[in-house]
Amino acid sequence: MTSNPEIGRTVDVGGLATNVHDVGSGSPVVMIHGSGPGVSAYANWRLTMPALATRFRVVAPDVIGFGYTEYPQGLAFDIDMWVEHFLGLMDALDIEKTDIVGNSFGGSLALHVARRRPERVRRIVLMGAAALSFPLTEGLDAVWGYEPGVPQMRRLLDIFAYNRALVTDELAEVRYRASVRPGVQEAFSALFPAPRQRWVDALALSPEEIAKIAHPALVVHGREDKVIPPEASVRLFQTLPDARLHMFGRCGHWTQIEHAAAFNRLIADFLGGADGEI
Repeated sequence: MTSNPEIGRTVDVGGLATNVHDVGSGSPVVMIHGSGPGVSAYANWRLTMPALATRFRVVAPDVIGFGYTEYPQGLAFDIDMWVEHFLGLMDALDIEKTDIVGNSFGGSLALHVARRRPERVRRIVLMGAAALSFPLTEGLDAVWGYEPGVPQMRRLLDIFAYNRALVTDELAEVRYRASVRPGVQEAFSALFPAPRQRWVDALALSPEEIAKIAHPALVVHGREDKVIPPEASVRLFQTLPDARLHMFGRCGHWTQIEHAAAFNRLIADFLGGADGEI
């Protein structure tokens, strides 16, 4: 019987069985995945976790509504619930203060946590983050409006990746199967129903709120991203008080996969710097 690499260990967070990957040792780094169909922490961070685990304690949970984390039927998903679950996970794992790496939707969640509980966050990496409001893109509308099917998943992967060699029929089949596990599509379809501009706005923080987030932040984006516009990260960089920006060319919404080695070095160096270092 083959083990499923997407399943880590189960942690009780406020009564919810939460699937968590917890690897390495050292200063903690919590990694928050994006909001694509069939996504999990492992699928999002499979190339990042081993690299960072050589220097840090890497914690990557499946957010409520995704992956293998339990969620009550009929639960109303919103940013308050996700923030509470994130902080509950930190408490359950005895993590007093952490760095956060957030991808897309995960970047928004990271900033909401930093705004509400700044004393529990050290540094933040924001990758293709949905942080400031922007006009809904065709790419994001397609991602959140996904209806199950291998061809539909293949089209989404084409949206995510700039590098066509990464988009294979095998990958589309694997991600499709993940999206149709029992209960997964039902949860996903309840997350961001049309009209979807309202969910972009609900995840976003105002410029005034972001300007008050003083944590050192690294903003990362793919220049050819069709899901979250690169201009959103430029605005985020211009608004955060202590930020640096890195833009990858020939890169879509999969920075951590399309430029894995460079991405891993970049964030490891940033997170490993002493307080006050750029």
